[in-house]
Amino acid sequence: MLSSNYLALIITFILALAWLRLNDFIAHKGWISGPVSRKVIHMGTGPIFVLCWLLFNNDPLARFLAALVPLAITLQFILIGIGVIKDQSSVDAMSRTGNRREILRGPLYYGIAFVVLTIFFWKDNPIGIVALMSLCGGDGLADIIGKRYGGNSPLPWSKKKTLAGSLGMFAGGWAFAVVILGIYVAAGYFTGTILHYLPGITIISVVATLVESLPFDDIDNITVTLVAVLLGYLVL
Repeated sequence: MLSSNYLALIITFILALAWLRLNDFIAHKGWISGPVSRKVIHMGTGPIFVLCWLLFNNDPLARFLAALVPLAITLQFILIGIGVIKDQSSVDAMSRTGNRREILRGPLYYGIAFVVLTIFFWKDNPIGIVALMSLCGGDGLADIIGKRYGGNSPLPWSKKKTLAGSLGMFAGGWAFAVVILGIYVAAGYFTGTILHYLPGITIISVVATLVESLPFDDIDNITVTLVAVLLGYLVL
């Protein structure tokens, strides 16, 4: 039984690292900016990883094996951030200003969220999937849409956030959660249809959007995840 989980682990590692290195290469070449690359990585890594859970069987150790993937990547972030590993491509792809220490904030919190939610929720509970997709699609798209279309329309309570960004946050988090959870529902992991989960996903997306709009820097990956998890217990 475990041999198939080890194969799933290898496949997950390969796909996750391929996505990261592709974006590192693109950003290092200057084809897209560091901030955009950071958010593209943010948005793509989560769905790839969560869909790879489907490759694992129901052995009790499976969730811990899967969690090794974000754990290893997170440890790499730490080593790059403190300067032990010299990897300018990763710095270019995951920082806003080219400062390697930026990786020790948002990207590090992102990785920790994935490790914790994988272990505690896994395929047994839709809360983890919805929370992670709110984090990936919502927080990732908020920054991209906000900077591109936000213009001079900052939110009254948060001058660095815009209405366009908040709409992107809601749309991205909602859509990612619906699609990925819908795949799990179709695969028979959860009862009912995806329509059963739409009200709960919508409530979580609205509140997560409000939380993301608050004027706090670099902690969205923590606050959005916590709010999505807590609400998940109430509405999913």
